[in-house]
Amino acid sequence: MPPIIDFHIHVGRSEMWKPWVFEWAVNNLNEDDRRLGAEHYLDSIAASWETLEKHLDECGVDYAVILAEESPITTGITPNDYVINFCRGSKRLIPFCSVNHYLHATPGKELERLITQDGFRGLKIYPTYEHFYANDRELYPMYAVLQDAKLPLMVHTGSSVFKGAKLKYGDPLALDDVAVDFPDLNIVMAHSGRGFWYDRAFFLARLHEHVYMELAGLPPTRLLEYFPEFERNADKIIFGTDWPGMPYIKRNIEQIRKLPLKASTFEKILGGNAARVLGLGG
Repeated sequence: MPPIIDFHIHVGRSEMWKPWVFEWAVNNLNEDDRRLGAEHYLDSIAASWETLEKHLDECGVDYAVILAEESPITTGITPNDYVINFCRGSKRLIPFCSVNHYLHATPGKELERLITQDGFRGLKIYPTYEHFYANDRELYPMYAVLQDAKLPLMVHTGSSVFKGAKLKYGDPLALDDVAVDFPDLNIVMAHSGRGFWYDRAFFLARLHEHVYMELAGLPPTRLLEYFPEFERNADKIIFGTDWPGMPYIKRNIEQIRKLPLKASTFEKILGGNAARVLGLGG
C-alpha cells in the first residue's frame, strides 16, 4: 500500500503571518477549537516536528510536505531557515523552500544553495502573492536547477482571499510554457486553478507528462463538481490540505474516501502519485 501524504502544510508561527491570514485561519476552526484558543491550536500542533508528527499519526498521514514562504506584501514570511530547522529531526517531513525572485539578485544560485547546503527537496513559488507570472523568464534559472536536481516545483494557482493578492497571476495556463521548456520538471499545481481555472488545470495535467493537480484548499465533497471527469486524471492528482488554514486533515481524508471512486484511485491520489513525485518509492 502507498503511504498517505499531505503535500501542503504550513508550519510558520502565527506571529509570522499577516493579521488577515491569522483571522482567516481562525474562522476555519470549529467552535470547540476556537474556545480553547486559536493560537494554542495553530501553534501547539506545530510547536516542533515531534508534535506535528504526533498530529499526523492521529490523522493517518505518513509524510507531509512542509512549506516556507517569502510573501511579505500579502501573507507574511515563514523563513527557509525556520522550515529546514523544523524538519531536520524528522524523516517524514519534507521541506520545500521559497525563493522570491524580487528579493534575491540571483535566484537560481540561491535555490541551488538551499538545495545543496540546507537539504531542501523542492521549491514552492507564489505568483498570486508576489505578483508575477510563472512563465517569467527571470524564474527559468530556478527551474533549470530543479530539473537538473530532479526535484519538484510547486506553484500556487488560482484564487486567494488575502489582501494584496492579484488573481490574474494565478492562471495555470502560464505553466504550459514551463512544461514545454522544462519537459522533465515535475510541476505541481497547488489548488488546481481554484475558482476560475479548474478546467485549465485538469487539461494541463492530462496534456503534460510531468504536470500534476493538487487539492489543497478544495472541499473534498465538491471535487466531482469541480472536475466532472476526475477519475480520468487519477494518475495526476495529489492530496494536500493547506493545514492549518484548512485545519482538519483526518476529516478531509475521510471525505475523499467517501467519493464514488475506485480503490486504486484513492491509493494514487492520497499518496501514490505524491510518492512518485517526491522520489519516495512505493
